[in-house]
Amino acid sequence: MSSNWWQEAIVYQIYPKSFKDSNHDGIGDIKGIIDELDYIKDLGVNTLWLNPIFISPQIDNGYDISNYYAIDPIFGTEEELELFIKEAHKRELKVVFDFVLNHTSKQHPWFQEALKGPENIYRDYYIWEKPKEDNGLPNNWASFFGGSVWEMDDKSGEYYFHLFDKEMPDLNWENVEVRHAMLHIAKYWLSKGIDGYRLDAFIHMAKADLSLNVPDTPEGEFAIAEEYYANLPKVQEYLAEFIGELRKIKPDIFILGEAASATCELAKEYTDSNRNQCDTVVSFRYFPERVVEKNDKVPESLLTKELDVSAFKETMAEWQAALAGERYPTLYWNNHDMPRLVSRFGNDDTYRDESAKMLATVMYLMRGLPVLLYGEEIGMKNLVSHDVSDFQAPEAVSYYKDMLAKGISSKEALARLSSVNKEASRGGMQWTEEANAGFSTVSPWSGVNEEQLYNVREQSQDEESILSYYQALLRLKKESLFSEGAFELLPTSDASIVYRRFTEDKEALVIANMTDKICPIEVYVSLKEYDIVLSNLTSNSDNLKELPPYGVIVLIKNKK
Repeated sequence: MSSNWWQEAIVYQIYPKSFKDSNHDGIGDIKGIIDELDYIKDLGVNTLWLNPIFISPQIDNGYDISNYYAIDPIFGTEEELELFIKEAHKRELKVVFDFVLNHTSKQHPWFQEALKGPENIYRDYYIWEKPKEDNGLPNNWASFFGGSVWEMDDKSGEYYFHLFDKEMPDLNWENVEVRHAMLHIAKYWLSKGIDGYRLDAFIHMAKADLSLNVPDTPEGEFAIAEEYYANLPKVQEYLAEFIGELRKIKPDIFILGEAASATCELAKEYTDSNRNQCDTVVSFRYFPERVVEKNDKVPESLLTKELDVSAFKETMAEWQAALAGERYPTLYWNNHDMPRLVSRFGNDDTYRDESAKMLATVMYLMRGLPVLLYGEEIGMKNLVSHDVSDFQAPEAVSYYKDMLAKGISSKEALARLSSVNKEASRGGMQWTEEANAGFSTVSPWSGVNEEQLYNVREQSQDEESILSYYQALLRLKKESLFSEGAFELLPTSDASIVYRRFTEDKEALVIANMTDKICPIEVYVSLKEYDIVLSNLTSNSDNLKELPPYGVIVLIKNKK
């Protein structure tokens, strides 16, 4: 048995604005989640991660928090939240809150006080710099949301630092009062009964010398400066202090860290249990892609890509090896910051069901903690957008206009933007085939795909559906062979992936075709030795020589 409950966690990510609208205002809410807890439980997950639900101007969909101690009225009341926690626990579901460590909203009382001038006691809660002698910016670092990380405060004549939107100033974690204040907030919600935190953008809490410039950057331009504001050594010091104090209150707290640019070696450091680090981290480095088209009419970043299967297998094998033993990697394909799984890496047209089932099997039966995005279990594809204003990325409008000018249709241009933008993953949950997909009686804030077969009601009645497959897959994941067994990747061509999971008394083979072509099975399998325990094949034959497009099969044998 595992020593900590989270070592067997299967996480279901809920984007509250998009999950279920109970009061028919077009925005998902806490009561809507409560209404569907039985569905979530039946799916087979055991841990719920909620994206931010605190009071926010919603510049960045809740990641710009103006009051960490109160629930935003768009989601409901604190009483409803307490009921949600109680009802989730009644169903043996753990609750994890999203916690934004790096920055606040500009509307937060701390920043409003800081704006009153350099003498205000909250001024040092944030990062300020005077202009250079020529009135220039302190450095040439670029914000992730475009432009400079610096924004002028006209009243004081000083710049404040924002790694994301200018409405989201970064906190100064060097200030011990900031560290105490954030810890107090985290303790408050633990006292309400939650079980853990997902730490948003924690790798950016420490910054380098603010006078440094990114070298070789053209005059007047800005450069992404990860070496100056990501994964600096002090981050681990801040983590150790913060998490260590929380574990004094709740020893079994689950900490899931977002470490977007972390390598597997950094992930080992961020999950060092002897130093009060995270329990597991999410890195965005799992998915090497390659461009598979030439098209002068389309910006380079919007050209069609596909998963580089050879590089992906090598990457996952590295992560499995690096985080073996006492550490646990996250196993995920998509989240609220990425396009949807079946559209990005599968085939959301001809082989939607097959590719959705295959990809889920390949990822979630590896060793580690599955993290599913709501709707993934019914094969939700990228949200179909009808207006370029739906996209938050600053370059979206210019890309769109450029494609139209070169003869690309509006439909294709919007689809290409969806293929790389995070908004594609945030469509309303598809509950029924009715108007607005049963998410609400009014149009959802984000839009929603209305589809006949890809909704919960239809798939709940179909034993061959993606939903039914996910339920079977997650039952299998809970077996010790897949939760604790060792991992070994077997050599195959780029068309397929084959790996072993094994314990002292059992062995499993996961064999998958990653392409839309028939693929030979490249390992010898005798069905006299193995039992087929999961498959997306329409018929199982004794002849295991090839797999159809996106076919996958899971075999188990007893070793004794």
